Order: sequence, then structure tokens, then C-alpha cells
Amino acid sequence: MRVATLNLWARHGCWSKRREVLIAGLRDLRPDLVAFQESVVTDHYDQVVDLLGPGYHVVHQDEGEADGTRASIASRWPLGEIRQVRLAVTSRVNLSEFAGWVGFVEVRTPEPLLFANHKPSFRLNHEHERELQAVQAANLIEEVLGDGLRHVVVAGDFDAPPESASIRYWSGLQSLHGTSVAYRDGWQWAHQHDPGHTFTPLNPLVRNGNWPLETGRRIDYLFVRCHGNGPTLRLVDCWQIFDQPVNGVWASDHFGLAMDLEEVH
Repeated sequence: MRVATLNLWARHGCWSKRREVLIAGLRDLRPDLVAFQESVVTDHYDQVVDLLGPGYHVVHQDEGEADGTRASIASRWPLGEIRQVRLAVTSRVNLSEFAGWVGFVEVRTPEPLLFANHKPSFRLNHEHERELQAVQAANLIEEVLGDGLRHVVVAGDFDAPPESASIRYWSGLQSLHGTSVAYRDGWQWAHQHDPGHTFTPLNPLVRNGNWPLETGRRIDYLFVRCHGNGPTLRLVDCWQIFDQPVNGVWASDHFGLAMDLEEVH
């Protein structure tokens, strides 16, 4: 199973050229499950369908921004139950342009699987909100799981580095608000000593955009839920995608991530 996550940066920059790079890259990658952030959906255009092509079941965030920007999930397998929640955890994010969101779908694979796309608040000073949003999102997943054992993969642009409290919470390294969970961080699992920055000034779309003083962070993640003595799926590999320009064109202001997973026998 191949899972990917990518912030598409809407249709900013030179969209026609970026579109060509994204279409070629995604169709070569052939992911089975994808979490997109800053995808654009309007009455006349679906960016996810445009980029991935046929053969996917697609779910979009209900409430997008004025230009249609939102988050999306795509799956090669049919989908069962679908849930999504706007994470307006404080008045500070409730009044902002993006409050935060989590969506998750039951994927009808041979083994039951829940796939989630998590997009919390992006402001640098909103770690308090990201902590609350992490707890709310994780609790919703546990509520859906009930007592049943299913694989869970959580993907997204978490807007926080690995040392932050919200990411440490997802990783099982600390509790928040009287609760704790444990998910295996795919990149750290495969590359223990590589910082793996996904939002970096090495990408000119970052330093020439709204973040001219950005120093580089890893803020995009692929997580596998742990149960018992470890994750329920085995990692084959995890790597960055769209981390190099193609003929001088960068696909997005974020690098994406992909990982291959297999059943534990």
C-alpha cells in the first residue's frame, strides 16, 4: 500500500507549469491513498481529480475558503463511513481564515483501514490550538474505532516540527490534557538522523513567498497507529516527493511525503 501527503499550495504561483509537474509526478507515483491540503474545489473545477486522473474515490472538506481552497482525501479503494470535523477549538482560530480540520474515511481494503487527513492551525503562535486539535482529532479516531482493531494511517500538513507538543503527542512521547496515543512517525522511522524539512528556504517558493525568513521545518507527516507492542503495519520505505524542481519548476511550496506499507505477518 502506497500512501502520500502533499500540500498543493492551491493554484498560486505559475499554476500552469506547476500543474504539469504535479500531474506527471503523481501519475508516476501511483499512490493508493492521498491526503491533500490546500486543494481547490469549485463549482467548475476539482483540482484533485484533475491531477490524479481517473480511478480514485475522492472526498473533500465541506467548508472551503472563498476561493475553494480546502483539504481532500483520495483512495483507489471504495470508501465506507466518512466523517469530518472543523477544529475551531478556541475563539482565536474560530475567527481566523482557517480554523483547522480533520477528515477520516473507512477504506474498504482487504484488511479494515481508517485513513485520516489532519490540517490544524498554521499560525506560528498557535501551538496551544494545535495541541487541542491533536487531542480532538485523535479522540475522534478512537471513538470511531471503538473496541475494533483496524489499521489507522494519519497524514497531513501538521504545521508543527517534531519537537512540538502536538507532534510529540501523536508520536506517543507525551500526554496532553489527560490523554495519550501512540503513532509511528514514518519519516523518523525510516530516517532517524535526517531532519527531513518539508517547508524549507531551499525551495524558492517559500523564501520568495509569504515566509522570507523561514529557516526550515519538517511539518508534513505520515503516521501509523500503534497497538500492543508497535505499529499494526510494517514500513517498507518513506521518502520525500516533489523535493526537486523539474526543468526549473517547483511543484509546491511544500515537499510531500510517500511511504509504502505492508501487512505484518
